[in-house]
Amino acid sequence: MNVEELAARLVAGERRALAKAITLIEGNHQEQRAMALQLLQLIPPTSKATIRIGLTGAPGVGKSTLIERMGMSLIELGHRVAVLAIDPSSQVSGGSIMGDKVRMPDLSANDQAFIRPSPSSGVLGGVTRHSRESIWLCEAAGFDVVIVETVGVGQSETSVADMVDCLILMVMPHGGDEMQGVKKGVMEMADIVVVHKADGALLDESVQAQRDYGSALSLVRRKYADWPVPVLRVSSLTGVGIDELWENTQEFRRTLMEGTQFQKLREQQARLWFRSALQEEVLHRLNHDPWVQEKIETAISGIDAGHVTPYGAANQLVREWLDGGLA
Repeated sequence: MNVEELAARLVAGERRALAKAITLIEGNHQEQRAMALQLLQLIPPTSKATIRIGLTGAPGVGKSTLIERMGMSLIELGHRVAVLAIDPSSQVSGGSIMGDKVRMPDLSANDQAFIRPSPSSGVLGGVTRHSRESIWLCEAAGFDVVIVETVGVGQSETSVADMVDCLILMVMPHGGDEMQGVKKGVMEMADIVVVHKADGALLDESVQAQRDYGSALSLVRRKYADWPVPVLRVSSLTGVGIDELWENTQEFRRTLMEGTQFQKLREQQARLWFRSALQEEVLHRLNHDPWVQEKIETAISGIDAGHVTPYGAANQLVREWLDGGLA
């Protein structure tokens, strides 16, 4: 199908069209980039109220299990749920190592859900280079709840906070000293903290962990003055806490919308999207400009010979490139 037909089918809510659109956005070939740009220009911003949720936590904390349970619950409430699951990249194929559709069997089979595993492709921060565009496309396709599940590499996963409305941090009941958790950069970004796997042999530990994280968070400066970060105990196995988690997510959104904070948040997301797109475009031009590539080879020869420092060579190349214009 051509780009116009793809855009029309996507806006009509076709999951297959959405999958094709995200594949196009993630493409690196020049033709794909041109078609992706055309597609994004054809997609209007949705007028439907949506919420963007980021879900992060260390490997093994149960992110996919929680999404499966919460997603099915939200569908029962009448929502359409899209999941953008960011996976570590295979060093061999460059694709996703883990298959989230296997880990979310019920949700992936539901017509009101869409699950898209995407390789991180070496991008830091727990997301992909085109996560923002994928969120935009999911919303245009009629999904009013978009969940971004990060890679799960630990405390550096703060980039997701710049593209979602509510960031949920998942921790284990036996995660250790709560003050160690507070020192993590992602803890300061969290809007809701979930102590997961609060069942069975870990039930007592989850109660203590909830107290510990709550006490520790009271010492941290609030991200929003009128939103004390709640610490919830949740079990995806038994379903305990799932409804409470969604209620807190909704309450957080309402709190931001009572003033101008939600609008400012979305504006900030758009600004950061622009900066990210600008950097991506500049890098693409640099990597595909024959003049620049020739200059790079010359600079490397100078560095190898000890005639110039790497920083000096880079500075000189950029200045010459800008003097010649970006065209």
